[in-house]
Amino acid sequence: MMAQKHTRLTVCALALLVSSPLAMAQEWNGTVLGFEAPPDPILGEMLGIRHILSDNGFTYNLGYLNEIAWNGGGGYNHDPRVAYIDQFALTFNQDLERWTGIPDARIEGNIVNRNHNDDLTTRRVQDPRVNFNDLTQESWGGQSITRLGWLTFARSFDDRRLTWRIGMMNKVQTFDQIIPCDFQMLSQCGGKSANSLTWNNWNVHTWGTTLAYSITPTVTLKGGVMEQNPDASSRNHAWSWSTKGSKGVLLPLEIEARPQINGLPGAYNLGVLYTNAPQRDLYKGKSGGAGASDPNGYADHDDTWFMYAGFNQQLTRHQDDPNRGLSSSFSMSLSDQRSNYMHSVYAGSLRYRGLFDARPQDWIGFGLTWIDMSDQYARNQRYMNTLSGITDYNNPAYHPVPGHSLNGEFYYRFRPVKWLELQPGIQYWHHPGGVAKTQDAWVTELKTVVTF
Repeated sequence: MMAQKHTRLTVCALALLVSSPLAMAQEWNGTVLGFEAPPDPILGEMLGIRHILSDNGFTYNLGYLNEIAWNGGGGYNHDPRVAYIDQFALTFNQDLERWTGIPDARIEGNIVNRNHNDDLTTRRVQDPRVNFNDLTQESWGGQSITRLGWLTFARSFDDRRLTWRIGMMNKVQTFDQIIPCDFQMLSQCGGKSANSLTWNNWNVHTWGTTLAYSITPTVTLKGGVMEQNPDASSRNHAWSWSTKGSKGVLLPLEIEARPQINGLPGAYNLGVLYTNAPQRDLYKGKSGGAGASDPNGYADHDDTWFMYAGFNQQLTRHQDDPNRGLSSSFSMSLSDQRSNYMHSVYAGSLRYRGLFDARPQDWIGFGLTWIDMSDQYARNQRYMNTLSGITDYNNPAYHPVPGHSLNGEFYYRFRPVKWLELQPGIQYWHHPGGVAKTQDAWVTELKTVVTF
């Protein structure tokens, strides 16, 4: 679900898995867009072991991440709390072409260990009586657990223009790859495709197969068929090969462009997602009235749709250094609000890499997100209050009625040593969870990344 949003480590992981002929053909350099090469690891060459593995086609990234959030003021619960989560992530790629002769053949894998299941959003910032629509710590996955993120086979055809992938996969391997996950706030982390709530990000796998075809050196068309399994994020599915719990299939289609505009790189995408899996209506009952009072329960829809889009464009180049400059990104999602409680989400950000000559690899970022909650979801909340006769917001049995929220984040990231990144920042939450009666909140944050 949304809480499985991929982390800053995804950028390094995808660098191992995605070698884009578009980028090579036009010398597309995405460093200022946030797609940095993996930093020098703390373990170095490990007495030559890393070099031996690489010579045999095995490359990997092993990283550690922790995210700390403290409620500096406001929110639903004003009691001070420091929330802490962390994870270890191993992403690997075994080249098979040298052994089999199959063009660009490879095995791809991802294993994630998450710990300290402590989320400030639902414990302090947001009213727990409504569904969360953002997170102070984007890597919070709802569990302390070790799970398989993906294990797939991939190869290319037609002089590497067509890439085919199959296996236990995750959508981030193929789709919505244009914006990195550098911010700690979930809504600013990557694109908005996870807001469909019908597939998962980063560390949750389902069966599927995808195709990506380079129509031109800068334009790629992507599609696939993936399992829609609401149980995929459960603990008993962490290492499971089973399709138990599957409700249908997901049919994603995306077009991505990575052009050079005035000599500066950009990444753009537009995607649609259709599923034939039944989706429960947020208000309507099976008999036509309100589901909360319908003896037959809430109505189901036979299918649903979702749309996402975005861009990430470098705006300036710092003197003659292509790895320093300003970039801007925007991403949005639009859902079927009959069954998705987040109707529309819009996120914009500015990033600058190397603002100071003395710190050419430091980052500074600022982002804002507007979230509009489903009218159908709000309608059901009002009806539940009508049934109970409760109108007092402070009554624990009251059902808050969500509308819209506006969240912002500012961060500064620096690298004191090559293998360590420290990213302090601050978040501001206006109408947390979309509830106007919840006091606006300030959150102080610190993200730490170690590369092994």
